[in-house]
Amino acid sequence: MMLSVFDIFKIGVGPSSSHTVGPMRAARLFVEMLDRDDLLSRAGRVQVCLYGSLGATGRGHATDIGAMLGLCGEAPDTVDPARVRSLIADIRQSGSLPLGGVRDIAFERQRDIVFLGEQSLPEHPNAMRLVATDAHGEVLADRCYFSIGGGFVVEGGDDGPAGKPPSAGDWPYPFHSATDLLAQTRASGLSIAGVMLANEGVWRTETQARDSLLHVWRVMQACVRRGFGLDDNDGGEPLNPHLPGPFRVRRRAPALYRELTARERLMGGPAAGDDPLAAMDWVNAFAMAVNEENAAGGRVVTAPTNGAAGIIPAVLHYHDKFSGGATDDQVVEYLLTAAAIGLLYKANASISGAEVGCQGEVGVACSMAAGALAAILGGTPEQIENAAEIGMEHNLGLTCDPVGGLVQIPCIERNAMGSVKAINAARMALRGDGAHHVSLDAVIRTMKQTGEDMKSTYKETSLGGLAVNVVEC
Repeated sequence: MMLSVFDIFKIGVGPSSSHTVGPMRAARLFVEMLDRDDLLSRAGRVQVCLYGSLGATGRGHATDIGAMLGLCGEAPDTVDPARVRSLIADIRQSGSLPLGGVRDIAFERQRDIVFLGEQSLPEHPNAMRLVATDAHGEVLADRCYFSIGGGFVVEGGDDGPAGKPPSAGDWPYPFHSATDLLAQTRASGLSIAGVMLANEGVWRTETQARDSLLHVWRVMQACVRRGFGLDDNDGGEPLNPHLPGPFRVRRRAPALYRELTARERLMGGPAAGDDPLAAMDWVNAFAMAVNEENAAGGRVVTAPTNGAAGIIPAVLHYHDKFSGGATDDQVVEYLLTAAAIGLLYKANASISGAEVGCQGEVGVACSMAAGALAAILGGTPEQIENAAEIGMEHNLGLTCDPVGGLVQIPCIERNAMGSVKAINAARMALRGDGAHHVSLDAVIRTMKQTGEDMKSTYKETSLGGLAVNVVEC
């Protein structure tokens, strides 16, 4: 399956790519199918059934809200986060939903969205079924979709992401493994980013690809600024100091940002002072700013998932702040390299926490960021591959056990830890010559096998680990 860099970096909203963005896309695809088959005008009711992990943690992950937004015709990359609360409130108060944004149908959230966490479909743990009936209860359409991680959606019976048109042609530099990718760089003389950019030409021109990647970076920067409280949230609403949910988790990034900037003013710059690890405070701040925004339902870039969205931007912000600024060329190289690594995991393992645990989210993002940082610091393709391998090797077995079914504890801090680990992995790799015993391909296979062996209680069900050892107040 051919994938684009923009399949890995999707602009969307929080709190989850697999549990919010995916269901929103699936519901929208269902509505588009109804419209295409001339069934939209006959629909009187739509019921959404959520299975497996979607049913088990869907309330905390806003799966029901994502599905409702998709039924309204909203898309993750264009929906206004500031309008979501009022739109959902209107549906609840009126008892009707604007199907596709054009036709009101009766809709009751508790009746028409059914959480079936105790039931799991064999194809994938993230399954949702949508059934449309007419005014007499006759079934008009019945479809099943699977949210397979990172916002990707597959319809039952399909082999690839739903709604994605066929590719315009073959990649000029095809690769299916890290071994293939390294071979392509040696044969062509291109960097990993160069190979990825050439392949991206199947979908868009180089100028279009570069401009879109720089736009992704601007969205990441805006997310950090919002997370720091520097800009009003979308719609001009002030930053809520607490995140949604019963724990009322306090945002820490704004206070940490104020503390760090005050210390810089006092010490005369980011590198001044007597604390040799002060830069790590900034890495923590960058990562937590993104994931606190994600937890609040703000606009983020899936990288490669929402639960791990803070790592790629945190490491690039680190380079931007402490290496004299990131040039446009470095930003493009960083994101292309990260995407190439992410595609390897997507093709040969998984980026779904519900399928392989958090090693498939934070672990993959750490691996991507490590390799990408090594690239813009001048690493060879072999050193980049080594950095990516180190980044995953020491995340193997990482569980996904969100407390209360929310993408908050331990997810926010876990992004900060993954970011620091990525920087260290890149530095370790750059101190070597690229030769190492464990290949990236081997660690990807190991991650997949580890995920298959992992109990379902540790794979985004909130039935094990921290989720059952932290009392919900």
